[in-house]
Amino acid sequence: MVDQPEETKKPRTSVELFAGGGGLAMAVHQAGYRPLLFNEFNSRACETLEASARKTLGEFGIERTDSKKPRPPAIGEPAPLSPRDVVDLDLTAFAGQVDVLAGGPPCQPFSAGGVAKGDEDKRNMFPAMFKAIREMRPKVVICENVRGLLRPSFEEYFKYIQRELTLPFEERVDKDPWQYHNEKLKGIIDRLSEDDENAEHYRVRVFKVNAADYGVPQIRNRVVMVAFRADLPIDADEFFEEHSKRRFSKEALLLSMRDEDGAYWRRHDHVKPHVRDKARGGIDKKVRPRDGEEELPAWRTLRDAIQGYGTDVRLPALPEIDLNRLDRKTEQAAHLGITGHIGWPAARIYKGHTPNELDLPAKTVKAGVHGVPGGESVMLLDDREPDSKSADGYTHLHRYMTVRETARVMTFPDEWVGCGPRGEQMRQLGNAVPVVLGEYFANAVSKALDDAGE
Repeated sequence: MVDQPEETKKPRTSVELFAGGGGLAMAVHQAGYRPLLFNEFNSRACETLEASARKTLGEFGIERTDSKKPRPPAIGEPAPLSPRDVVDLDLTAFAGQVDVLAGGPPCQPFSAGGVAKGDEDKRNMFPAMFKAIREMRPKVVICENVRGLLRPSFEEYFKYIQRELTLPFEERVDKDPWQYHNEKLKGIIDRLSEDDENAEHYRVRVFKVNAADYGVPQIRNRVVMVAFRADLPIDADEFFEEHSKRRFSKEALLLSMRDEDGAYWRRHDHVKPHVRDKARGGIDKKVRPRDGEEELPAWRTLRDAIQGYGTDVRLPALPEIDLNRLDRKTEQAAHLGITGHIGWPAARIYKGHTPNELDLPAKTVKAGVHGVPGGESVMLLDDREPDSKSADGYTHLHRYMTVRETARVMTFPDEWVGCGPRGEQMRQLGNAVPVVLGEYFANAVSKALDDAGE
């Protein structure tokens, strides 16, 4: 697991908006925060949050509330789960009680994997996030979203989002174009002093991260925004410099695989020789760690995730899926008390629909179109069959990844239970924050608050 910042000594509280399947919510809880509220509009995602809440979101669990004005729970009470649209909620009861507001406003409008509709898309929920900040006044905001926000076509709008997060109390008049509001915010920010301590302002820092660099067995490029309330004595630049550094190394993975008896192959000593040879054959003999990264641990791979490596305590290895039982219903890890390990038929490989390889980090888990992902949900297997028509004389077997394997790639605990059809569970995972990545930033924020005496 990623070397997490030292856990906080002071009890912390959190509110999670747009909680989805619970990735960021579980991350913040694992970092030691007591949840005060969960908000999620999708009914299936709410069922998922409820299904394993006591094991993944706190010992007191969660409880649905229909109230438009929810209240913080007392210690020992379940945290409220509001299924309402966050725009309709009055969150003023939480003012002054929230250390961290966490959430990823629905990102589909900005995703390179979807239809790029940008700021005009009704699913753009950033304004709702800013409304919640005005009502709760959290000490810190953690917001995760897709790298699509950084595309040139969205560059100025993303800067506008950062300015709104800097000055959330400078509300946009409903009918004003965003460009007009953007110019107004720029003018105010240009006049701010460097030592601004206005409690209605925030110091925003943007992290461009690859989740693999933080211990997630997946290539997942994302944007993490961390905003500290300006009245807190926290050096945001120092925080950015420290936590922009990679924690895991691609080069270390390659070095661990390069030799026949390398550390990676000792860990996976059951792998067949032809698989090892293929993986080793593409490694440059001159590969070296980057300067200053000689001691970093290796990136984690899809094989690591399936075999249970990469966490503080090794998880049970997931059993191989019986290719004769791709029946959409048979739980193939039930004897381990693990759900969601169900074979699915009809996986295909074709141009533009290439599969995952076991000895690399997984491809980015995506929500897909109508819950149907592409090649990132297919994996090549070690097994092969003779095929005289194939270039190398073999047909290499493949299959769909199971929901549980996908959850492992997202560093979700095995106690997480997805609800709804398979496509809906995959959608929840594709839209989520990897738990290990979210936990890293939640712990880093806790330490910054501790160091500031807050």
